[in-house]
Amino acid sequence: MHLREPENLVTEHCKGISFCLTNILLCALVGSAICCPIFGFIFKFWRRRKVMPLHQHSLHQNQQLQVVQQKQQQQSPISGKWRMKLLLAFVIAGVTGSIWLFWHLNEDIVLRRQETLSNMCDERARMLQDQFNVSMNHVHALAILISTFHHGKQPSAIDQKTFGEYTERTAFERPLTSGVAYALRVPHSQREQFETQHGWKIKKMETEDQTLVQDCIPENLDPAPVQDEYAPVIFSQETVSHIVSIDMMSGKEDRENILRARASGKGVLTSPFKLLKSNHLGVVLTFAVYNTHLPPHATAEQFINATVGYLGASYDVPSLVEKLLHQLASKQTIVVNVYDTTNKAEPINMYGTNVTDTGLLHISTLDFGDPTRKHEMHCRFKQRAPPPWTAITASVGVLVITLLLGHIFRAAITRIAEAELGYQNMRVLMHRAEAADKAKSQFLATVSHEIRTPMNGVLGMLQMLMDTNLDANQLDYAQTAHASGRDLISLINEVLDQAKIESGRLELEAVPFDLRAVLDNVLSLFSTKSHEKGIELAVYVSNQVPEIVIGDPGRLRQIITNLVGNSIKFTQDRGHIFVSVHLADEVGYPLEEQDEVLRPNITLVENCINNSRNTLSGFPVVNRWKSWKGFGNLNVGELSKETEMVKVLVTVEDTGVGIPQEAQGHIFMPFMQADSSTSRTYGGTGIGLSISKRLVDLMGGEIGFDSEPGTGSTFSFSVAFKKGEQNSPDLKSPQYRPTVSEFQGLRALVIDGKSIRAEVTRYHLQRLGISVEKASTLDSAYASLTCNSKTSISGQLAMILVDQDVLDEMTDTSYNKILKELRPNRSSSILEIGPKILLMAPSSSEKCNKLKSAGLVDAVLTKPLRLSVLILSFQETLSFDKKRPPSRSKPSTLGNLLRDKRILVVDDNMVNRRVAEGALKKYGAVVTCVDSGRSSLKMLNPPHNFDACFMDLQMPEMDGFEATRQIRCLESEVNKKINSGEASIEMYGNVAHWHTPILAMTADVIQATNEECTKCGMDGYVSKPFEEEELYSAAARFFDSG
Repeated sequence: MHLREPENLVTEHCKGISFCLTNILLCALVGSAICCPIFGFIFKFWRRRKVMPLHQHSLHQNQQLQVVQQKQQQQSPISGKWRMKLLLAFVIAGVTGSIWLFWHLNEDIVLRRQETLSNMCDERARMLQDQFNVSMNHVHALAILISTFHHGKQPSAIDQKTFGEYTERTAFERPLTSGVAYALRVPHSQREQFETQHGWKIKKMETEDQTLVQDCIPENLDPAPVQDEYAPVIFSQETVSHIVSIDMMSGKEDRENILRARASGKGVLTSPFKLLKSNHLGVVLTFAVYNTHLPPHATAEQFINATVGYLGASYDVPSLVEKLLHQLASKQTIVVNVYDTTNKAEPINMYGTNVTDTGLLHISTLDFGDPTRKHEMHCRFKQRAPPPWTAITASVGVLVITLLLGHIFRAAITRIAEAELGYQNMRVLMHRAEAADKAKSQFLATVSHEIRTPMNGVLGMLQMLMDTNLDANQLDYAQTAHASGRDLISLINEVLDQAKIESGRLELEAVPFDLRAVLDNVLSLFSTKSHEKGIELAVYVSNQVPEIVIGDPGRLRQIITNLVGNSIKFTQDRGHIFVSVHLADEVGYPLEEQDEVLRPNITLVENCINNSRNTLSGFPVVNRWKSWKGFGNLNVGELSKETEMVKVLVTVEDTGVGIPQEAQGHIFMPFMQADSSTSRTYGGTGIGLSISKRLVDLMGGEIGFDSEPGTGSTFSFSVAFKKGEQNSPDLKSPQYRPTVSEFQGLRALVIDGKSIRAEVTRYHLQRLGISVEKASTLDSAYASLTCNSKTSISGQLAMILVDQDVLDEMTDTSYNKILKELRPNRSSSILEIGPKILLMAPSSSEKCNKLKSAGLVDAVLTKPLRLSVLILSFQETLSFDKKRPPSRSKPSTLGNLLRDKRILVVDDNMVNRRVAEGALKKYGAVVTCVDSGRSSLKMLNPPHNFDACFMDLQMPEMDGFEATRQIRCLESEVNKKINSGEASIEMYGNVAHWHTPILAMTADVIQATNEECTKCGMDGYVSKPFEEEELYSAAARFFDSG
């Protein structure tokens, strides 16, 4: 494993570079992802900071805006150039950064390649050197062995055979040697004796430079020449046995080697030479063998004198290096050369071939133990380094990212420039839109005023005409004209409402009101039309709905009026129109907890039945569940308990013609009708449903419908209200509230074959505090009363209400008999004091009149049932005449409020003055008229005797707003004088605080106009033409009923 570490370094290096590259790319991408939103946010903040609310602008500000726009247009090119310069600097920095990154990564690659080569080369040099040192130590040990066992023993313990076998068996301890031989030191004087003793002549080497032939045969060599001493080989390893008898002193290199070895006492190396037989370059390591033990610091002379022989070991360097490289896995990676550099000018290549330059070279020094000989290992990669793809990829990636970001930023700069231009254009267009919006509002106000002003005169004069003595035809003509004028006013109101909704100027009230009273008012509006068409009209409100809620009663009334009006329009002479109100949460109640009205419809959904006869009139209706099925937030749940909010679900069900399937998709679009042809059967503008949907949305609810042609339609909507309190100071108590206590504790029996209709009747009776029992037929009611005739319960029964349909299902004889039995003071009567019998019918028919004149019924209740009608009927029928309060019709009540009140009317239009004067005098007021706001200042300058002022808004010279402001200033000055004691109360008519009620007479119903009325000091307003109810509401705030 240790031999493979250099390759692992390369792998780890590549992994490290890949990781760095990945990090660089990720950082660049994250940087671009962060920069773009920040850039966009800065732009949005910059643009938002410049945006100003449109409604704060005026004509003077518009002039300043144009100046600012001119400056911005001048500054825009400068800012654009600055951004482009910044972009250019960014691109240059990115290109420079990519070049630096390439240089840095390439340098790192080269450095790591150099380190890899260095590590590999040093590793091989160290292994070769370590193995050589081990081998040299074993050779030295062998020299000591010869000194001990050959020269130290007599006779010698070593011979050629022993030496050959021993060196062969211990060759593994000398892995780098190719052979070992021992040469004896023989002086010339002992040569003859030595040759005789060994039986062979001392031979000399063939050449002095040792370039011997491959097949060296000692017998063919010449005897060694005469010299001072000889070094014939006497022992040799089997691999080099051919050198036995050869004189090592006869070779030049060996002679020098032997002389240096015995003088130094250390191993010495020869210069490279060609070895015998192998013809490879090699070296010979020589150790001197001494016959005595020498001291550590012996002199050269002592070493020479003690020398008895020489032990030499030859090294085949190419074979040894090749063997070493085979042990390494990366042999094929690098090229190794081993040099003898003792002569630096002419180094000798001991191993390796001459290779081409591949770019990198590493030299490792080799120390073979001989300080006089220098050796080096040169290492090169076999192939040149590949292109630095990592550096190229990383730098190109950074360059691409830079260019990409530059492109993005350039697009952003272009977009900003376009946005700046668009912003400047938008400012101009916004100003134009503001001016157009103001013009539209002014147009609406003007159109409203200009149309309502003559209509006020038309309707007022028609009303005054109808109050005179007219014959039947004349009265019919006047009433027709008056109704047409009211229809025109209604159409104008709808168009103005649509315009206000589209412009966002419609604001909702938040006042406490009685929701049930609002529904009674709606019934009053349509009772006449329902009688004319023979349609049954009814309202039901669940007892879960709070009696008082806080919201906008006018807009709720408008929505329900639109829906009921459509139902009246599209329902012919049969069926019914049923308005029911529940809490939205009741839809999710268990079946047993739902009321009688809601339960059949849910059961209908569960049983998947389309039609049901258990309806108000018995005619089939559509599944009302489908009308609110698409509501997303129908249930309020726990939220209502925490916030005191309730969500009310209102359903308007009819048995009309239904809506065709192809028309249902655009039913809520303005000015769209199911039948839009020129010959359509039904009239109308098609704007009512659109306004209703917009109003429902504003009130936090949803609206939906379900319709089937030939069956009818059901519209449902939800609105959110806040729970109100019964004793709220802002709540105007109904006029009949004190009378309700008269009926508390009474009991009634309702006889009706339709359970839903019976539940509707019970709802109205329970509002009066009357307990109700129900029966489906006269027979069952008679049987029940007969069984309970002696109980206290039946004795407390105050009235029996019978629906006309119950009588229609019986013969005249049958119901006449039962009704007679129920009459009081009869011999056959089952009760001593019988209850009052009231017949409920859609209209007072001839049959009803006969029953009443025959004494079978006490009164006829004309549907639709509503609280005020029930109170009057019960008071008359139950003998409450003495307790009956005065008539509660609005003219009489308004007359009580305005009788003998001195009222100033200010209007520049003579017709309007006459109409207002006539309307107010009708209720007993003393009216004075003036034609301008300036004249009103004189009339209302304290002290004066006027109780109120009705002031027109749009008048020449001084309009109603300015006149009111000046009147309030006059009153304020007088009040200050009185409070400071500067003036006495007697000086100003004994009035301690002057504040004359001023009511605006306006034909403009724009909300901004109403707000302006309040700001200038007016106390309220009445719209033209006058409505009795509105006039009463305005006057009741200031005058008490007489």
